[in-house]
Amino acid sequence: MSALILLVSGGAWGLTSYINDHLGRLNAGVSGTPDSGPLNILVAGLDERSGLTPRQQALLHVGGNQGEVDTDTLMLVHVAADHRSVQVVSLPRDSWVDIPGHGMNKINSALGLGGPQLMVQTVEQLTGLTINDYVEVNFLGFVKVIDALGGVNICLPYAVDDPYSGLDMSAGEHHVNGITALEFARDRHSFPTSDLARIQDQQQLISSALIEGINSGLLVNPLRLERFLSSVSAAIKVDQGFDVVRLADELRGISPHDVTFTTVPLSNTNYTTPTGESAVLWNDSAAATLFNELKTDQPPGGQAPAPHSSASSARHAVSRSKVSVDVYNGTFITGLSGETGTELAALGFRVHRSGLDWTSQDLTQTVIQYPAGQKAAAQLVGTVIPGATLQQAKGLQRVRILLGQDNHTVQSAAPSPSSTPSQSASPGQQHTAAQDACR
Repeated sequence: MSALILLVSGGAWGLTSYINDHLGRLNAGVSGTPDSGPLNILVAGLDERSGLTPRQQALLHVGGNQGEVDTDTLMLVHVAADHRSVQVVSLPRDSWVDIPGHGMNKINSALGLGGPQLMVQTVEQLTGLTINDYVEVNFLGFVKVIDALGGVNICLPYAVDDPYSGLDMSAGEHHVNGITALEFARDRHSFPTSDLARIQDQQQLISSALIEGINSGLLVNPLRLERFLSSVSAAIKVDQGFDVVRLADELRGISPHDVTFTTVPLSNTNYTTPTGESAVLWNDSAAATLFNELKTDQPPGGQAPAPHSSASSARHAVSRSKVSVDVYNGTFITGLSGETGTELAALGFRVHRSGLDWTSQDLTQTVIQYPAGQKAAAQLVGTVIPGATLQQAKGLQRVRILLGQDNHTVQSAAPSPSSTPSQSASPGQQHTAAQDACR
């Protein structure tokens, strides 16, 4: 998070030596920033309470120190050789992968097993890419960055009350401070797919922060710029040779439309490890294609048209990440509602509730019900549950799916025009910061 804001907003013309001298440094075993060509940066958000008092730990709902530090968030940032675009690939923390020297394990354990060097080595082995630089930020640093920006906007399609992260917020758009933003970024108990849905929220949060940094006049207000850079420099650690200010200066002209997000493609979002843990498996062939595109510095295949193109109608279309649904089982098929909810969430929909039984289990036809004004959302759900009947109903807050014996299968076919790859946040699909931010 801190790294991305620095890349876009950190043109520290009068503060170059200050920033580079005050950044925390560590040995990550990276190859170093090249003089030319593309650049790959590994950004790790740490599940670490370092520097937090017991009162702050309680306020942030992060608990006390738990010994071994793992990565809570992991992103690969690819800067194109011409420095005109940035691609960000989220790597789910529960990815079941081969960690060099330690066998199969979740990717987030690599840091605790061997520090930043092993984390870098693991990602390089998995992606075939050379990691040039490394950045890490902990909970306190995250809060400081958001507060230094003056807060960011987030959007909730439905109300959330999560005692684990502390997030308690009504549906709609909110301008939040660092503490609430951290609660939003850490909430993974409000969704059936847990970490995968949280990744979408984190990408939305980063997009909003990028736009906030650009639109707030941060770069033209010396006093605010100095205050922001002071907070950031104390909040993050980077590899020993990373010249952050040089890169920031080279990226000054970049816009939110030039920053693209995706999540590594997955083949199984409900994998049970030999030790009984829940994990996710990468789609090896699709992931290889994605990382080969980065290796050869190809532009993102799903990048959306620029605002001046003929895609004005697409900006007003419903996207999967904005559609909230409840899923009910109207059959005697055990676990049908829960499985359907997981599949829909993996495609980018917001599954508010699933694993529910309908009042009867003798439904023949699957029905997608919707409240007034949400027909487009119901139609979008219908594109992945072909054959289901659409029906407007009174008294609903969101789309409700009643699963019947017929036409209840979720299909992950090519997205409809209302949900292009650039608008959906499901694994393997791409969307820009301009589209992803709360609008």
